[in-house]
Amino acid sequence: MTQGSNPLEGWHEEKRSAWLYRIVSESEKDSGRAALFKELGQAAEEQAKIWAGLAQKQNAPLPTAFHPDLRTRLVGRMIRVFKPRRLKGVLAAMKVRGMSLYATGSVPHRMPLSVEEVGSRHHTSGSGNNLRAAVFGINDGLISNASLILGFAGATSDNSVILLSGVAGLLAGAFSMASGEYVSVRSQREMFEYQIGLEREELDQYPQEEAAELALIYAAKGIPKDEARSLADRLIQDPGRALDTLAREELGLNPDELGSPVSAALSSFFAFSVGALIPLASFLFTSGTQALNTSIILTGLALFSVGATLSLFTGRHAFLGGIRMLVIGALAGGATYLIGHLLGVNLS
Repeated sequence: MTQGSNPLEGWHEEKRSAWLYRIVSESEKDSGRAALFKELGQAAEEQAKIWAGLAQKQNAPLPTAFHPDLRTRLVGRMIRVFKPRRLKGVLAAMKVRGMSLYATGSVPHRMPLSVEEVGSRHHTSGSGNNLRAAVFGINDGLISNASLILGFAGATSDNSVILLSGVAGLLAGAFSMASGEYVSVRSQREMFEYQIGLEREELDQYPQEEAAELALIYAAKGIPKDEARSLADRLIQDPGRALDTLAREELGLNPDELGSPVSAALSSFFAFSVGALIPLASFLFTSGTQALNTSIILTGLALFSVGATLSLFTGRHAFLGGIRMLVIGALAGGATYLIGHLLGVNLS
């Protein structure tokens, strides 16, 4: 049931948010952020009063006092132990706004001072993230299946056993990666859809209060208060852009990065399979020492290429990135080959 048809649910959501805001404020070492979350908590209390008024008009009974449920109390305890930054995803899902203040890994940028700047900054391509995910998927398949194949190769010279282990490793790993990616992306989408639904209803019920929340967050990021409030008021006048902005600035969510769970699962499956097939390929056509040596050479070249490609995202030197990945793969493969050899000798 949505807040729009159930004021009691809306009241509970806001009271829960206010309760968590107080804990976040008390746990935040930065005085500016602490003040922001305290103000957001006060704003949530005011919004709870709006829902209480709607409930009264509908003759819906409200509790005499708010009592946080077990989940909320658990999150509150986690905030005190782990601090807000580490729990930004959990807090966003619990309707605690301002999580964009904890965004990491992004290049610092000047805050937008107009609605047009907000729109142009927000519409970016996610192709870079897709490429990075594909490279990591190939790398996972490459290292895991190469290690598995080398482990069996150390234990036995039977080509059919090695081939079977490689195929099993490819399929098991690919299906595992695909299912994990599907659940991950689906969970992200469900959380986003739920939160954006709350924002849409709140914009309908009290747009000025939502504008005030957004202005507080902009002010915390360095925009003068008057300019922050003016920008927020203008954004709220465009519901579509307002929803997009609230998702990013209040929730710390990026709608552009949430793709299809099925597409993500298929991409992960094929990326892992491509990587896992490289050390396996030689055993499909040859056997014995020739197949093993060819597998090691192909795997080494692929590891170096993956490491060099990852330097595009890290800014490190491509050659050094390739060498580092080659060393990591060599250590993993060498260790499994040695373990397989020792087990093969002991079991034979």
